[in-house]
Amino acid sequence: MQADGVRDLSRNHKRIIIIITLIVVVIFVALRLSRPEPISVSITTVERGDVEATVANTRAGTVKACRRAGLSPAIGGQITQLPVKKGDHVERGELLLALWNDDQQARVVLAEQEAQAARARADASCIQADIAQREAQRLQRLGKTGSASEGEIDQAVSLARSTRAECTSARASAKVSEANEDVAGANLARTLLLAPFAGVVAEVNGELNEYVTPSPLGIPTLPAIDLIDTSCFYVAAPIDEVDAPEIKVDMPARITMDAFRGQRFPGKVRRIADYVLDREKQARTVEIEVSFSDPQQTPKLLAGYSADAEIILSAHRDVLRIPTVAVMEGPRVMLYDADDEVLKLRDIKTGISNWDYTEILNGLKAGDKVVTSLDRPGVEDGAYAVAETSGQ
Repeated sequence: MQADGVRDLSRNHKRIIIIITLIVVVIFVALRLSRPEPISVSITTVERGDVEATVANTRAGTVKACRRAGLSPAIGGQITQLPVKKGDHVERGELLLALWNDDQQARVVLAEQEAQAARARADASCIQADIAQREAQRLQRLGKTGSASEGEIDQAVSLARSTRAECTSARASAKVSEANEDVAGANLARTLLLAPFAGVVAEVNGELNEYVTPSPLGIPTLPAIDLIDTSCFYVAAPIDEVDAPEIKVDMPARITMDAFRGQRFPGKVRRIADYVLDREKQARTVEIEVSFSDPQQTPKLLAGYSADAEIILSAHRDVLRIPTVAVMEGPRVMLYDADDEVLKLRDIKTGISNWDYTEILNGLKAGDKVVTSLDRPGVEDGAYAVAETSGQ
């Protein structure tokens, strides 16, 4: 009898365990069925790395040559020489264009001959002055011995002074002639257009035998030759007036260009404008110039390329960081609990940041998972979620 009671108790115990197990399973299934469908989210892992505080231009900047000149003759005239064409490389002092200048060349020759004649007349006059001076000195010595009269001495001294004055006048006239020679040479030079520096001819606005005229006052015209120095380039870009006070000359920068996607070129700030531009309503900017730090490593640049300049204000190395897109106002982040598959709102303290990364000072640790797809419907505190796998 006692054995039968033990067996009955054992069977009852098993039934209770089975019933409890079934109840737990039913409750679990019910909870799973009643739980909302989890949302799919993109996540990233909190890691250590570098973070930089940066500012960038508000509108596209432009690659410019350090030296670019729109050149035209100083006077009007007919083009008789045009030895260059678009795309030619020229050296400093090389002839780019010449106007008809036969009359100016003749004036130069005439001025040279007149200057030469004036110098010869001055030399002759000064030789006569030297002779007269020596004669006056000879008579003065004779006068001391009574061999020359006082009248003869006075006449000789006066002649010496007169011829010396003629010599001085002739020398001055020779200098005037030399100055006229310089004027003639300058007028001839005005008909010649020479390269002020080595570079590439970007544009040629003119043809042989055409007439060119200087720009009327206040009315700009196209230059005859557009010359670009291709040995040096920089980027000019507008920076919002709010960011401008933080920027200093020689600050490091990064340059990107649409023509070279995926590439970043090191640079540094070389100039900050001394005034604010307000060309557009509510868009006041300050122009900055950023030079390329290593011109030898840059590709073949062309003046006029669109470019962006990112100025590095400060940098923190080997700090906790997360993508800036994961930071919410507050600042806060949406933490992903992989064990419970639940999203949890977390307050954080941030440091410096840029478009890519934000420094984390407090509230997160390395290895935590945070949501980067904050704009998806249903992303909120306590929501069930599943992390997207790579390639999803």
